[in-house]
Amino acid sequence: MIKIANIELPDSPLLLAPMEDVSDPPFRAVCKLNGADLLYTEFISSEGLIRDAIKSRQKLDIFDEERPVGIQIFGGDEEAMAMSARIVDATNPELVDINFGCPVKKVVTKGAGAAVLKDVEMMVRLTKAVVRSTNKPVTVKTRLGWDEESKNIEEVAERLQDAGITALSVHGRTRSQMYKGEADWTLIAKVKNNPRIHIPIFGNGDIDSPQKAWEYKNRYGVDGLMIGRAAIGYPWIFNEIKHYFANKTLLPAPGIRERVEIIRQHLSGSVKWKGEVLGILEMRRHYTNYLKGFPHIKEFRNQLVNLKTVEEIEFILKEIAQRYEGFVPERVMAGFSGAYVESCAV
Repeated sequence: MIKIANIELPDSPLLLAPMEDVSDPPFRAVCKLNGADLLYTEFISSEGLIRDAIKSRQKLDIFDEERPVGIQIFGGDEEAMAMSARIVDATNPELVDINFGCPVKKVVTKGAGAAVLKDVEMMVRLTKAVVRSTNKPVTVKTRLGWDEESKNIEEVAERLQDAGITALSVHGRTRSQMYKGEADWTLIAKVKNNPRIHIPIFGNGDIDSPQKAWEYKNRYGVDGLMIGRAAIGYPWIFNEIKHYFANKTLLPAPGIRERVEIIRQHLSGSVKWKGEVLGILEMRRHYTNYLKGFPHIKEFRNQLVNLKTVEEIEFILKEIAQRYEGFVPERVMAGFSGAYVESCAV
């Protein structure tokens, strides 16, 4: 068993990474249904919460079926982070997470996200401000450092633990790498093996198969794994990893009926959360990933992204299920489109 403060998780827990424009309640629900142990919201601007911005407030929505869940906030001002932590506290998540890892320009130029890696003292002050302002456990998601010359994650881990955080998730790239190249887990392992570190350490980056999850868990000794882009369009990855850990065999890849059923559940949750018009609109970004690997699927996908009622979508989904009955595509890692990468899909 792994514990984050008073939150009990199974051994080698699998965490759903916070992903802007992806990790909303409907998506989190299908990931939870398929084996994710701890979920995180999209990241939320502390300034937006204080201004009572509608989009920021909507991201605070959490539901019982997805618990345990953490709400992630970001910002570069101590007072704003403290105030937003108090707002988050009132929504009663299991924990509050701080984003010190988002590398995109619009976040970094505001002195938030990965920008804070250049100023460890500021990072500590921001963390302490949040810890003081909430009764919930506080965790952090960050990267190895700002660039190749400043990989300071070992110092960062110690300082953040001393500041009061209860778990740390580390993405194995620097800010300058963005999402290019291969994630380097050796420094994540050094953090985990540091005798001063006693909080759970979760590794993130490039986990896209049960075999790789098993390899990285054992090679680097982390307490658990955080899955991001590999879950986009493929929430089954969580249960596949758990099955492989337990049996060392691979589950069969989901066929078309399983995929269509997950699309239905995701669509239903989206409509329930946002209403039919907006729920259908926001679901459109997911069809490509759910149906990746099926031949000549473009004609159906084009219809799905233009339909305006649930009934019309249901009709096309039935056609898709019939057309591809018995066909099982190869496993294809989804979610690497530029739109997702540019919105902190880590």
